[in-house]
Amino acid sequence: MTSTLIWIAVALFAIGLYLSWTAGRLDRLHARIDAARAALDAQLLRRASVAQELATSGVLDPAASIVLYEAAHAARQAEEEHREVAESELSQALRAIFGEVQQVEAVREAPGGDEAATELAAAVRRVPMARRFHNDAVRAARALRRHRKVRWFRLAGHAPFPMAFEMDDEPPVALADRATT
Repeated sequence: MTSTLIWIAVALFAIGLYLSWTAGRLDRLHARIDAARAALDAQLLRRASVAQELATSGVLDPAASIVLYEAAHAARQAEEEHREVAESELSQALRAIFGEVQQVEAVREAPGGDEAATELAAAVRRVPMARRFHNDAVRAARALRRHRKVRWFRLAGHAPFPMAFEMDDEPPVALADRATT
């Protein structure tokens, strides 16, 4: 009788330890999501700021400046529920303006344009990486939260279900080429 109680206690302790480890893992994944989201927000803000600076610098033609400025401003001011659309529109505006190498070369030839083009190329290149890190963390947390043990024992607590950030982040070909050189 005593050995049975001891084995039951050991089994309950092992189950409790496993559940505790799983809850800790889920908590670390949620912290990773928060950190990745902060990094993504920083990269999106950097991209919009650089685009806005370039639009107001006078190195672009007036029509391109207006399109780029409005898209960058909308991306910076967008509410959270409309942010993905606004960021996608900024990506589309960047592709429309910097779709050809000649436009990037014209910007580089202007005073201060080389630094602006280099900074924009770096910002455009970092956004997809930051989004990929965020979405990978979200995918891992979602996979763990789908397990029965997490649902039955409510190991996620009151944390909201993680959502991926889906946007068009394809860089303009001319800037992507510039970023690698």
